[in-house]
Amino acid sequence: MSEATHGIPAGIRRHHWMNQVLTHAAMRPDATAFKHRGEVTTWADAARRMDILAAALERRGVRFGDRVLMLTLNHPLVIESVFAINRLGAIAVPMNIRLSPAELAYIIDDADGDIVMVDQPLAPLVTAAGQLTTRVKQVIVFGEPGEGQEGIADLLAEPIGSFEAPDVPEDSTCLIMYTSGTTGKPKGAMLDHVNMAAQSLTVLRVNSIFDESDVSFLTAPLFHIAGLGSIGANFIVGIPTVLHPLGAFNAEEIIDAWEREGATIVFNVPQQWQAICAVPGIRDRDLRLRVISWGAAPASDTLLRTMSETFPDALNVAVFGQTEMSPITCALRGEDAIHHLGSVGRPVPTVQCRIVDADLRDVAPGEVGEIVYRGPNLMKGYWRKPAETAAAFEGGWFHSGDLVRQDEDGFVWVVDRLKDMIISGGENVYCAEVENALFAHPAIVEAAVYGRADERWGEVPVAAVVMRPGETLEVAELQEWLGDRLARFKQPKDVVLVEALPRNAAGKVNKVALRGADRVTVGAP
Repeated sequence: MSEATHGIPAGIRRHHWMNQVLTHAAMRPDATAFKHRGEVTTWADAARRMDILAAALERRGVRFGDRVLMLTLNHPLVIESVFAINRLGAIAVPMNIRLSPAELAYIIDDADGDIVMVDQPLAPLVTAAGQLTTRVKQVIVFGEPGEGQEGIADLLAEPIGSFEAPDVPEDSTCLIMYTSGTTGKPKGAMLDHVNMAAQSLTVLRVNSIFDESDVSFLTAPLFHIAGLGSIGANFIVGIPTVLHPLGAFNAEEIIDAWEREGATIVFNVPQQWQAICAVPGIRDRDLRLRVISWGAAPASDTLLRTMSETFPDALNVAVFGQTEMSPITCALRGEDAIHHLGSVGRPVPTVQCRIVDADLRDVAPGEVGEIVYRGPNLMKGYWRKPAETAAAFEGGWFHSGDLVRQDEDGFVWVVDRLKDMIISGGENVYCAEVENALFAHPAIVEAAVYGRADERWGEVPVAAVVMRPGETLEVAELQEWLGDRLARFKQPKDVVLVEALPRNAAGKVNKVALRGADRVTVGAP
């Protein structure tokens, strides 16, 4: 623990989001921090619940550096729980609600945490995962608890007592965000308070946030870095965050909410923007949109022009990055979105980057190379994976796996991915992970997974498989078999039967040839 300075505890001077909440609670306690389903949470409310929950978690054994797993939807108590976990110097570990019980059990074991906080509709998933691991000791439910579980209301009803928060240095890990790996096993990116502060500065700059007049509207899930990473700036400036409930995307409901809440800063993935721009009468709505932001998947030239025509007075901002970078590394703003169609923008000032060849030598402008990073928003490493961390940081730079080219003006275009990954509806699908699941199918001899363009999702996974003699396979049959093994968004949407997988001279599967062939197709795409 750090020593006090001139009688002021060091923890008071820290730059992290727990202190940002306390600052707004002290200076303007009745101002709105969050809105959800019409209910207002003030900064004083958020600060009070943060400390009550921190004290309750401490009584349940949570200590500095411990991991607390979270399987949640979008509502203020989720954010307040992250604050409470971090208030103790502990680490919040959000889990994707779309994962299967087996995938959740792997993360629970890998994170090595005793407590899971879960929204009541998702509690059966935790129960199912709990049958595959002995690690879970306590389950805290946002809502009505089941047998052997606790309700969050019980924790909030407890007196705060003599709780005193420890000093939490800025280089303390605050989040472990799991991202699938090319080896097929998820890796936990360790993000600290320095990372989140740097990310917040990036968001302030790219969205031109200067004062409390903005209203931020969140549709991204809080279990993605796109959620927590995008709202950290709100805690610095103190602007309200409207949390839209997770569920099936409905463009008209989103527009109604923007109008009702006076939203000024919004983010959606490209397929959502496509649906929004197609809503009849959208240009006649009384909207205050100042920033329309997008990312997580490529957007077509047609869509970008449509967005600019639909919202001519809004700043169009594209963001690019990855979980390990907290996540934004490049941004494309305003007129650049039209004049540099297809680019992901320029690197943001909080990031150092280079475009390099395989020997880490800079390539000339216009040539293709891997973009590598340094900077204060770069993760500390992968949780309990020293070999993977060392490989990712080889040569002293973080290797993104993205092949790009950069023009003379600094604009970056993504050409391909070194990592074998598909982006489907904003979700990362790593082919090796899907292939590992397919290899266990008793009728499959060999399998290779690749991406196919899809109008709705951007890309979808497709499986090319070699079957055992006399065997066949329908896509619906495969999806049913994968039901308990892989999340639905990772499951192949088509099966291509081949006699043999095409391979290059080194014996590796040639996925370029597979994408161009799509031979005997079985099942609907």
